[in-house]
Amino acid sequence: MIRIVQCWDDAVEDDIRLCELLRERGATASFNLNFGLHGARRGGTWRYKDVKDVRRLALGELRDVYDGFTIANHTLTHPWLDKIAPDQVRLEIVEGRERLQDFFGQDVAGFAYPYGQHPPHVVEVVREAGHVYGRTCGNRHPAFPATGDPMALASDCHFKDPQFWEFYEQAKYAGSPAFYFWGHSYEMVTDDDWNDFASKLARFRDDPEAEWGELPKLFTH
Repeated sequence: MIRIVQCWDDAVEDDIRLCELLRERGATASFNLNFGLHGARRGGTWRYKDVKDVRRLALGELRDVYDGFTIANHTLTHPWLDKIAPDQVRLEIVEGRERLQDFFGQDVAGFAYPYGQHPPHVVEVVREAGHVYGRTCGNRHPAFPATGDPMALASDCHFKDPQFWEFYEQAKYAGSPAFYFWGHSYEMVTDDDWNDFASKLARFRDDPEAEWGELPKLFTH
């Protein structure tokens, strides 16, 4: 049996549709949040590939949108951690985790590095803050069993990788305990994008060798 684990970054409006789809399909997921970037209203708008505006969810929406899902730390305000002072690195990581735990009332065991940047001094702070893994933007095939430091964790692939199913089959063939993919919901721009992802969820559901898993549990059990 192979566990399917996924995580999504940044807590944007498209996560509402994504979470509804995941619930419909009985899928589990981790969502990597920056608590300090959410205000009373949706905001922080940016343009994605000149095709759509992306906005972060309002603070008051977060509990309902992510109800039933795992929350992970993506720092307080999503800085380039390799470009700020050590004391600011610590604040971003430690306070980011603490505020998420207080708000959601759940242990926040996972971490995702903004922009994938994870120099050694940052990795050590992530570890010391109490996280059990730190996800980079790197990919390894298969990603599990992880080699080296779980604080510098790779995934199998991005959810839109054209070799997505090839990497999945590689993970199964290798006897990997999990297949791990990640992304941002705002990268689904068209109905075809959403339908394609829904078909991925359906294929996992119909695979008797697959089951949904929680990413932190791969490192704590």
